[in-house]
Amino acid sequence: MPSTKVTFQNKQGESLSGLLELPDGDVKFYAIFAHCFTCSKNSLAATYISRALAKKGIGVLRFDFTGLGNSAGDFSNTNFSSNIHDLIAAAAYLKQHYAAPRLLIGHSLGGAAVIAAAQYLENVQAIVTIGAPATAAHVKNLFADAHEDILENQKAHVQLGGRNFTIQKQFVEDLESHNSLDHIKKLDKALLIFHSPLDQVVSIDEAARIYIAARHPKSFISLDQADHLLSHAEDAHYVAAVLSAWISRYLDEHAIQGQDSDSESVAHTVRNGAVLVKERDKKFTREVFTEHHQLLSDEPEKMGGADLGANPYELLLAALGSCTSMTLRMYANHKKLSLQDIEVELSHDRIHAEDCASCEEQEALVDKITRVIKLTGQLDDAQRKRLLEIANKCPVHKTLENQIVIETKPFE
Repeated sequence: MPSTKVTFQNKQGESLSGLLELPDGDVKFYAIFAHCFTCSKNSLAATYISRALAKKGIGVLRFDFTGLGNSAGDFSNTNFSSNIHDLIAAAAYLKQHYAAPRLLIGHSLGGAAVIAAAQYLENVQAIVTIGAPATAAHVKNLFADAHEDILENQKAHVQLGGRNFTIQKQFVEDLESHNSLDHIKKLDKALLIFHSPLDQVVSIDEAARIYIAARHPKSFISLDQADHLLSHAEDAHYVAAVLSAWISRYLDEHAIQGQDSDSESVAHTVRNGAVLVKERDKKFTREVFTEHHQLLSDEPEKMGGADLGANPYELLLAALGSCTSMTLRMYANHKKLSLQDIEVELSHDRIHAEDCASCEEQEALVDKITRVIKLTGQLDDAQRKRLLEIANKCPVHKTLENQIVIETKPFE
């Protein structure tokens, strides 16, 4: 499951860097992972949990907050409020290019940020925090020794996690403005709190404050021996496993890739064997609707696409291959042949007509589809030969060999 690199703009128009973890199959729904204070999207917790959730069918966007990791901007000019705006920008990106996120996951200060941002994201139905403080003001404890210096000199250099950062007075004042639990009390979302009783960075008392302030449905899971950063893979995978089980009570896990309320209504309008294709983004990602099914079509990244689905020619080959295999199976079952398995591999090329011995006109280029059929079973030579003849009789094969008339007309 390769990570897809994405970029989107923050409120100031600066470029934020993200990675989108997608399942091999359909996406149940999309989530956003907010990393810990001064960390990045590549932190162990963000990486482990996002990839583990992708294996369970959840698409997860993890990104660098402004001024951190590969994102543009100056960290010293950011604050907790800008983190909230970055989360809203990430949600807008998912909604525009994929589907609106329905789950927010936040680690440490990222947990406080997702709780605060949730009130602005109506599609979000559930929130998960990991080692999170109840309010942003708790972060001041990390540079308490420099607090007076910051207030007197407008800024100070502090060391956090082995790295040097400049903290400005506006950063501290913004943290203090987010020192209320009121937004947690008004949180109308399902909430799951993970916290380690051994956490030396954010006390488990903070988890208690969140839990007490929040309304039901709410849950608390102890992480036992885990450290604050979830630096052990088994702890991160445990979080992902429990999270997946918990979330199934609050979100529909049968949603297919890219499906939201709008796409559901679109699918219901497709009737009588028609196919509807809609834009997913302003590049090449397309939603394909039939009466009962949905899928994605796209182009590979090297062609400017996001590689989220088969390209148009691959879909064409898939149609021929599927029809070929179905036709062979129907014939073999009818004749009671000992055909155990069918594999059809297809490829498409454009060749010069002069290289095509069976072509009537020896000019220009012609399309050539090569179809290789593997038949497994106790079949004699005559049966195998007949099955290859039957392959040429599949309906899609006949359609492609017929003269095709395509009529294009405007929507009425």
